[in-house]
Formats: sequence, C-alpha cells, structure tokens
Amino acid sequence: IRRAKDRLDNCGQHGNVQPFSDEDASIETLSHCSSFSDTASVADEGGEASEDTAQEDFQYKLKGFIDSTVDKSAKTRQGALDGLKTAMATRILCEFISERRMTITDSIERCLKKGKGEEQRAAASLACLLCIQLGSGIESEEVFKTLKPIFKNILADGSANLQARQAVATSLGLCTLVAEDDILDVHSTMECFENLFTRSYTRKDGTCPLINPQTSQLHTNALLSWALLLTICTASQLKDIMCKHLPKLPRLLESEDVNMRIAAGETIALLFELARDMDSEFEFDDWDELCDKLNALATDCNKHRAKTDKRKQRSVFRDVLKAVEVGADFQSETIRFGTERMTIDSWVRKRTYDAFREFVGSGMNYHLQANEFIRDVFELGPPMLVDSATMKAMKISRFERHLHNSAAFKARTKARSKFRDKRVDVGEF
Repeated sequence: IRRAKDRLDNCGQHGNVQPFSDEDASIETLSHCSSFSDTASVADEGGEASEDTAQEDFQYKLKGFIDSTVDKSAKTRQGALDGLKTAMATRILCEFISERRMTITDSIERCLKKGKGEEQRAAASLACLLCIQLGSGIESEEVFKTLKPIFKNILADGSANLQARQAVATSLGLCTLVAEDDILDVHSTMECFENLFTRSYTRKDGTCPLINPQTSQLHTNALLSWALLLTICTASQLKDIMCKHLPKLPRLLESEDVNMRIAAGETIALLFELARDMDSEFEFDDWDELCDKLNALATDCNKHRAKTDKRKQRSVFRDVLKAVEVGADFQSETIRFGTERMTIDSWVRKRTYDAFREFVGSGMNYHLQANEFIRDVFELGPPMLVDSATMKAMKISRFERHLHNSAAFKARTKARSKFRDKRVDVGEF
C-alpha cells in the first residue's frame, strides 16, 4: 500500500512544502487499482526508489493508460479508463493532464461513441473528472464543447444503453456546472433533464406510470443534475422554474422508487431555500397538501416497503418537512480534512458537495485540501501549505493507528455485549 506523500505535482512546486494530505483516503482509493501497486516503495518506507523516481513511474503508468484507451480490446480500454479515473480522483494532475488534454478528450469521445455499457459509463465519469482537474476556464470549456453534443445524444437516445444514459445524466450535470460558459446553454441542458424526470410524474388521475428500476434510476439522476444546476441559475430563471415545476414536483413523491422519492424531496427543499433567499415572504399555493405528503413520508409505516428504505426515507423527509413547513435552518454537518474543516449548512451546499463526492469518492478530502477549483467552489481560499517536518509530526504511524483501532473495537464490543445482556433479561422477564 502506498504512503500518500503526493505533492501538487503541477500547480506550482514549493520544494519540500506541500499541502497536508489525507493519507487514508488516497490509500483506500488507490488500493482498488492494482496498476498503482508498483509505486508502493518510496523513501520514507525504506524503499530504494526516491520520491522523484516514484513520481516518474506513476506518470509512466498514466501514459500507458492513455495509450490503452484506444486498444482493440474492450477489456483493456475499460481497465485504462478505470485507472485514469482512480488517478484523477486521488491526485492533483493539472499540468500532466493539461499537456495531454486533447488526447484524453479524443479517447473519451471514441469510447462514448463506439463503446458499450460499462465502457461508456467509465468514459462519462472520466470526462467529469477531467473537467474537475482542469477547473473552470478555457481548457475545460473546450473539453466540454467537444463532449456535450455526444452526451446529449446519448441522453436523448431511447435505444442507448441504460447504464450509459444514467452515467451521462450525472456527468452532464457536473460538467455543465464546471465548464459551461453560457447561462442560456445551462437552461437548455436543464430542459434535457426535464424531458426525462417529468416522465416519472404521477398522472392526473393519480396513477403512477409503469417504469422499470433502471429507467427510474435514469430519471432520478436527471433530477439530481437538474437540481445541481438550479444552484447557478439567475433569479429570473429561478422564478420561471418555480412557476413551472414546483407545483408538479410533489407528484414524484408518490413514486415507487425510494431513491426518486428522496431526490424529489431534497429538490423541493432546495427550491424552497432558493425561493426564500430571493423573497423571505415566499408562499406556495398548495403548501398544506405538500406538508401532508412530506409528513406522511417522514412517518411512513407501509409494510410493503423495505425497512432500510423506510429508515433512510424517514430520516431525509424529517429534514425536508422542516425546511418546507417552518423554513428551519439546515441540519449542518462538519467535514474535516487535514487540518481544516468545512460546514455543509444549506441544501445548495449539500447538493454541490454530494455531486463532487460522487465522482472523487474517498478522494474528496484530498481534493478539498489541494484542488484549487473545488476550494474556490466551497470558498475555502487557496490550498494550505504545510512543510514536511510539520506534516511528519502530525501523522501517526500505521502501527499506532492499528493499536488505537483495536482498543476502540474491543471497547465497542464490550459495550454492545452488556447492552445485549440487558435486552435478553428484559425479554425473558
């Protein structure tokens, strides 16, 4: 397993000064891709290779992945796309990627057009990670201008692979947030999403359309991307959207798909938050009926629904109900990364954070520390730089972590055993 001593390889070198990195997140993600295992030996682990040599080896592997994206074998192309995705999710590669931007874009375009299923899915995700790495600017705009027509064609093609369409629905939303330079085009993309998720609306007679789970997931992804783009709409656009969609969105709360119900609930809460930001006296005509629906979902006891679905649903809808009913403050959550912390304190911030985390996964903490674009989105300022000596002092050894985790595990086991004993006594009595 690799020790995460990654530097900002490209966005400016500062000698032995580097951003404090979340070691565990990078290790966990990189361990899923065996192709990176050869770079495990670095200087601080007693290996022969220096950090510079390890970096050269890493870049050599990345070049191999890029070359393999045009291989004749679909399996090889798939592996190359996954390797690039893992690398971009766990490292900052601005300079390396910028120099090969057109080559990577061409590979993504080819895989989207000629690939099938999982390959298209991986290519769509890689496109999004590419834009996240390049940030908001001319380079990501050019990448997106090349790929946007392909994304929209796949999204609108009812005969296309559903997995590919699901991935495109998610990637198109975040790529638009990062790289779209025209607000009118943002609105056009939102209409593409509307054409999908509105098909899940219950009919006027109260019956639900017959939709299979895969198609329902496509509609859910489209709704979440649509909600993401709401966060960058102008006030006039938001007013039009409120009038057109807010009265109809509650129909999605009656969907058979728990993920669709939750996505609809969070989108409604987001719309109410945006509406009240524009007008503190905002009122909704069908407010009472909506609150009744939300309350029913927050206390759902339907026996035909799975317990895990009901538990997840009730938790979300309690917060959604508070947001709609009384305009309560968002139940904030603190994200810790390295020496810093960030608070998720609104539905807008939550939707944005969830969208980025879906692509970078466990590398999110590393990107929050070192990715200038993501730090700018969340108003965190420029990356904090910590010298090597301070960083070494702040890290604990793997052995110390193991001892700490073992002690915590034993303590939890003892506490749970006592609790179980009490429950047994009560039951017998």
